[in-house]
Order: sequence, then structure tokens, then C-alpha cells
Amino acid sequence: MSGAFDRYLHDVLIRGEAEARAESSPTIEAHHLLLAMAAPQDTAARAILAGAGLDQAGVRAALRREFEHSLAAAGVSAAAFDLRSTPDPERRPQLGASVRLAIERLAATHRKKDLRPVHVLLGVLQAEVGTVPRALALAGVDRAALAERARAAL
Repeated sequence: MSGAFDRYLHDVLIRGEAEARAESSPTIEAHHLLLAMAAPQDTAARAILAGAGLDQAGVRAALRREFEHSLAAAGVSAAAFDLRSTPDPERRPQLGASVRLAIERLAATHRKKDLRPVHVLLGVLQAEVGTVPRALALAGVDRAALAERARAAL
């Protein structure tokens, strides 16, 4: 299964890179992988996310709320500014800390031959701090229950 897992991880990272480029991010972070996993495709990770109302539009809405909430905490209103990004086709985003940590969580708890695509979702969901946990909390999604559904799918 490691060959299939490697292909899936590569695909998710490529789609995550496209998400990072679209928002002009210099790094591919866990929320980019979450968007990639929520993209229309026939995978268990997408089905688990969709079951929690987190199709790609739902994930985008949750991330938008998290961004606005973070700005508001700093005393900035997102509505007061035109905060659109301009993608730079020359920039190639690098793996960010949250993605590296998600992959490290996989490597620390599973043998490579045992990894399945849903493990990538688990690696992202197991983060205790960061954009993904904040976005899911603001969206009213029980991250622990979502992770449990992912474990059950294995």
C-alpha cells in the first residue's frame, strides 16, 4: 500500500501547493492540505470531511472565518480592506511547519507500509494549535469526533 499512499500524498501536496500559490503563500501549510483533501475526488478523507459539512466550500468558509477572527483579535476589520492576493506564478511555495509536523506525526506513529490516505487527514487533524484547529472550532466542527471518524475508516 505504500506505493498508493506515496501517490496520494504526492497528489495532496501538489494540490496543496496550488492552493498556497492561489493565495500567494510562500509556504504550503496544513490548511492547504485540508483544502486539497476536500476537493472533489473519490477518497475516504473527502467523504469524512464532507460528512462534517466540510466540502471545499465549507473548508474555505471556515478558513475565511478564522482569518477574519484572527484579524479582529488584532483590532483589524477584514471588511475595511481589500485583502485579495495576487498569485505569483514564479514563486514555488515550500513545505511549511504545519505540514512538516503533520507528516512527522504520521512517521512517528505508523510504519510506512501501514499508511493509508486517511492518515494524512489524521495528521492534519491531530494538530492542537494552528489555523486548522481554530478554523474547525469556529465552524463548530468537533475535531476530535472528526478524527475518530477518520480512525474508524481505517
